[in-house]
Order: sequence, then structure tokens, then C-alpha cells
Amino acid sequence: MQPSYNSNYTATNAPVPEGTIIVERGVSAQEFAPKLNRTAADVIRFLLQNGEMVTATMTLTDEQMELFALEVGAEVLLVEPGQQEELELQAMFDDSDDDDESLQAPRAPVITVMGHVDHGKTTLLDRIRHANVVAGEAGGITQHIGAYMVERDGGNVTFIDTPGHAAFTKMRARGAQVTDIVVLVVAADDGVMPQTVEAINHAKAADVPIVVAVNKIDKDNADPGRVLSQLAEYELVPEAWGGDTIVVEMSAQQNVGVDELLEQLLAVAEVEELTANPTGRAKGIVLEANLDTGRGPVATVLVDKGTLKVGDPIVAGGSWGRVRALIDDKGNQVKEAGPSMPVQVLGLQSVPNAGDEFRAADNEKTAKTVGEAREQRQRLKAQRGDARVQKGVKLEDIFSQIQAGEVATLNIVLKADVQGSLEAVTEALRRLERDEVKLAFVHRAVGGITENDISLAATTNATLIGFNVRPDRKARDLAEAEHVEVRTYEIIYKLLEDIERAMVGMLAPEFEEVVTGEAEVREIFRVPRIGAIAGCIVRSGQITRGSKVRFLRDGTIIWKGAIQSLKRFKDDAREVREGFECGVGLSDFQDLKPGDLIETFEEREVARV
Repeated sequence: MQPSYNSNYTATNAPVPEGTIIVERGVSAQEFAPKLNRTAADVIRFLLQNGEMVTATMTLTDEQMELFALEVGAEVLLVEPGQQEELELQAMFDDSDDDDESLQAPRAPVITVMGHVDHGKTTLLDRIRHANVVAGEAGGITQHIGAYMVERDGGNVTFIDTPGHAAFTKMRARGAQVTDIVVLVVAADDGVMPQTVEAINHAKAADVPIVVAVNKIDKDNADPGRVLSQLAEYELVPEAWGGDTIVVEMSAQQNVGVDELLEQLLAVAEVEELTANPTGRAKGIVLEANLDTGRGPVATVLVDKGTLKVGDPIVAGGSWGRVRALIDDKGNQVKEAGPSMPVQVLGLQSVPNAGDEFRAADNEKTAKTVGEAREQRQRLKAQRGDARVQKGVKLEDIFSQIQAGEVATLNIVLKADVQGSLEAVTEALRRLERDEVKLAFVHRAVGGITENDISLAATTNATLIGFNVRPDRKARDLAEAEHVEVRTYEIIYKLLEDIERAMVGMLAPEFEEVVTGEAEVREIFRVPRIGAIAGCIVRSGQITRGSKVRFLRDGTIIWKGAIQSLKRFKDDAREVREGFECGVGLSDFQDLKPGDLIETFEEREVARV
């Protein structure tokens, strides 16, 4: 239907651009007019003659822009802010060049190691990399995605280690989505377990080859035959049984069969004929991301196509920036990263989400516009989701409300050390919901527990859960004053056990960590044959020689151990109280930096009621 308006309008006599003109919603006359080869005065005069009073800087409505475009014979497409740059960014990665064989080059296979918790995935990678990774994991359980590139027979192979615990289903799924081959590790003494089945399903959904590694054959109760029978039930029939699944029996601990596994993987990769276009701008996926003191947001990415270079503007989800540095898995700075190469990226202005796609943009303005537009959409979506948050109950009171026949809502403020952990803990907690117990996440974020987190938890009557992070002293004091329940964990199954026990009224007395002292590192002294000594000022409580200690950097736990030596000036001291300086030597930790916090604690038996 033709709109009704006054057509006694004479515009500037200039041709309008041909084709569809993309215009962002919410622009003013002075921003809109040049796109149609007109002036702001042309738009204002036209709208004035049709009863619309606007100025050059006022936001135009969709109808006003469409009417003017119709008057001058222009075809416009109105888009949301940032959508134009988004479309331009997508167009830069037209997949048509993937069909051009002249642009393709061989690339390293990306191999994901999957399986049930404690079946030996990380130990296997440990053998391959000749580095001790397992020792650094809390409880010996991998809780982040690690990506490593190793050289084998003159070529490179990229390995992705995914956690095996049930809570990390999404992280394993993400690993399968970016992989070429899956290594399914199954312990010969344990057999196929629930997470083994999940890993099989992820690999099948990603339509990638599966190579089975039957691990721990050195165990007394190992039964590889039983494992093969179980795998056959999931359509993974070994070649020895007439199927097409490659199976390697091995012991990562004893370094038996590891070379054979690698040979089989390289053979499968050769059959797959893996290639990618290394030219042009890079795109790929964010495997992991965290906030690092001193370096800022750090994202571990895997390049899918193109080459990522230092200085490239990039956008990853709602985050954007310019690549300030690229660091490979060995800690070396590199100038560029091609297909299948995992690198840490520095230079983003915020922490992206694990699983976000990243793309190198044409310029920083485009990256910023797209990133900010995405962030705004994510924020609006999160705000709409906050409608679910109701007046909650404390974790310790939840069982009594259930007994009263009422539906209990547990409000949660969740903080974690990295995005992958944040996502995994969220998904695990959601699975604990029942008809009589609902969970509402008031806030979820990466980083240490701050006073703002405590205030938010107090306002919403939420329980604050920290995973691999701790509150600083001010946050602890505020939590005590506001009666905010703060629970911190380093092992995910302990977190889940607590929540489940609370739901059935079984929060039994147990040992709780109580902070006894806090010291701030001021200077670092290097002593021959001893190592690094931290020159500290005791901020609260007292520091005692032999105490258990946590080492915190920006609220994140980076080491736990014991105080080996404690000195006042040059004299040994048994304890140093608040306000005094001291020298602290830690048992086996040398990565000391000024500004770090040393937090001593002891375990006391407390009744949680």
C-alpha cells in the first residue's frame, strides 16, 4: 500500500546509489542523508513538509527513513547497529575459495583425546610431549582444555586434551567440533564408562574417525577383551574382529604402545588428506580464555583457516582488539599462526567465551563495532534471562523449605578462574535441579571474588560459589558483615556433593578451611642455592612457619603448599603478626611477583547447619 504523505518536495538533484543501501537503525538525518547522496537539509525539509519535526542530530524512525528513500527512489535495507559490519566480516570469509585447490596446502591433523575421568588421557599426552602436565592438575583431574602442537616424523600434530569428568560434557563436545581424529582412551581395568559413551557420541556427531587406545594394560585386573566387547556394542568393531575401528593396546604409564598409537594416527591423517587455505585473514575457535594479571585477557585459540598475525584486528564473540602478542604452547612468542596451530592471543579488551568463533577483521573499527554490537545483544539477552531470579534461600536453609512443601529457589553468584570452568560448573549445577529446587544464576563471571560480587549476593540473597578463585580480604570482611554465604572449591565433584547434600538435608560436620593470615608480596629476593624469597608485609592475622598456604594472583589460586622458611630481617621467626614485614620462602614455588598475596589457612571441624 502506497504511504500517504505530501509529495510537493524537491530534493537535491543527484542520482541515488544503485542497488540496496544498508542503513543502520537509529541514525540521524546527517548520518542517513549522505548514504543516499542527499544532505541532512533535504531529509529535514521533506519530513517537515510531511508534518514530521526533526533536527539534523535527532534519531530517525524506520518509517521516516523508508518514506524518504521511497521519495528519492532509493532501495534501503535497515539493519541493527553493528549488523552491517557483521555482514561485511562474514563476506570476507566466503567459503568459495575452499573449492580452489590451488589455494589449499597440507595442514597438521587436529587430534582430540577423549575418555572417562582418570583413564589416562593426560598421562598419554604427557608421554607424547615429554612434559609433566598431570602433576599440575587439582586432584589429578584435567579441568581445562589444553592444546599442544608436537613434531612427529618431520610433521606437526596438534593434540587437544579434554576433561573426562561428566561436568565437562560441553567442553568435550567443543573439542570434537574442532577435531579431525578422536582418540578414545579406555582403561583396560575399568572398561566403558558413562563419559566414554558420551565421548563416542560427540565424536560420531562430529563425523570424525575414532581410534581407540585401550590403556592400562599393565594393571593386574586388565581385561582388554572385555573392553573390545563393550565397544562393539557402540558400533566400534575392532579391525581384528572384522570391523574398521583401529584399536591400540597400550600403557601410557609404562610407555608401552605409545609409538604404535602415533603411527596409526598419522596413517589415518594421511588417508584424510587434510588441507586448508593458509592465505588471507584467519578464523578459528576460542578453546579457552581467562583474565591474567599483567597480561589482561588471554584467549587460547585454534586457527581453522588463514594465518593469524601479530597486529591483526580480531573479534571473538563479544570481545575485540588487536593482536598484541601470540604465544605458542611452549611459551615462545611467535609472529604468526597458521591452520591447526594453537596459540594464546593477547590484546583483546575483554575475556571471550570458550567456544566463540574468532575472525580477523579488515580494520580495528570493524572489529570494535561488531564486538560491541554482539556484547550489547548478549547483555540484553542476559537481562531478559535475569527475570528468572526470584527471592532465593540460603543453601543451608534449602532443605527446610523443601520439607515445608514449598518450591525453593537457590540464587547463585558463580565465579571461576577460566571460561571453560565457568561453563562446566554452570551445566553441572543445572543438572541438579529438581521440581522442588530451582537454580537461578544471578551473575556468572571469570576472575577473583570481589566486593561487588558480595554486594550483589547480599542484595539477591544469593550463595556465592567460587571455583579455583578466592575472595580478597575486603571481600571476606564484607561477606561476614552482610552474612553472605561464600563457598570455594577446587574439585568440581566436591562442589556438586555439597549442593546435593544440602538438598537432602545432609550437610554433615566436616573440615573447613579458615584463613589465619594474609601477606602481600612487596619485593623478590634471589638467594643462591635457596631460590626466590618473598619480601612481604602482613596485612591481616599472622603468618606462621609451616602453615598451609595458598598463593593468589588477582584472586585466582595459582599454587598451594607450605611455608618452608619465615624470617624477620635476618633472624628465623616462628610467626609474624599483622603490620610487620617478613621474608617468606615457599616449599617448591618460585614464580613470585610483587602484588601477589600469600594466604595461610588451617582446617577446623565445623558443623554446617
